[in-house]
Amino acid sequence: MKKLIAVACLASTVALCAGTAMADSIGGRVGVTGRIGFLIPADNNSDFHNNDTDAGLVGGVGLIYGLNDHFAAEFDVTRTDFGSDTGDFAVTNVSLGGQYRFALSDRQLVPYLGAGLDVLVSDYDPNDGSWRDVDTTLGVHASAGLDYFLLKQLALTAEAKLVVAPDADITNRFGERRGDFDPSSFSSTVGLRYFFN
Repeated sequence: MKKLIAVACLASTVALCAGTAMADSIGGRVGVTGRIGFLIPADNNSDFHNNDTDAGLVGGVGLIYGLNDHFAAEFDVTRTDFGSDTGDFAVTNVSLGGQYRFALSDRQLVPYLGAGLDVLVSDYDPNDGSWRDVDTTLGVHASAGLDYFLLKQLALTAEAKLVVAPDADITNRFGERRGDFDPSSFSSTVGLRYFFN
């Protein structure tokens, strides 16, 4: 976390010295994104008890490719861990999606809307030490965010993302169903994007 703050401060200092960034389009450009934030998961029903979940930290990396001035494709992998009344959960989200990017008169600030498909790989570690397996599920997401270009190749990014997915079965080592896990969530993240070209 300290390294992320130090990099953000360094990037801000360089940007102030460099003048106005000219980054109104990412058409034909490839970038990498790193992000960190918080996630609010849906409650679930594990071991047939109503199970309240806690908010957790989420972090990940991704790639973005500008198809033209307004459309971009993105691939992200994020990981989150969070507690609950009955144990700890973890979700790895492999996300494929697209963005529509708005062109504003202030070419440093680029808001966007996104949507896509999510593969949600979940784990569950009950407090009593028993073994549980959670099915992998498919979901969809909608997102809204903005990029603020410090330089032509470097941008600060902030995003809010809603993931909706069907319940996944929780089973024990004998394959017996022990409840449902809802991998739906809302997350808010901040990070950096670096474009290679």
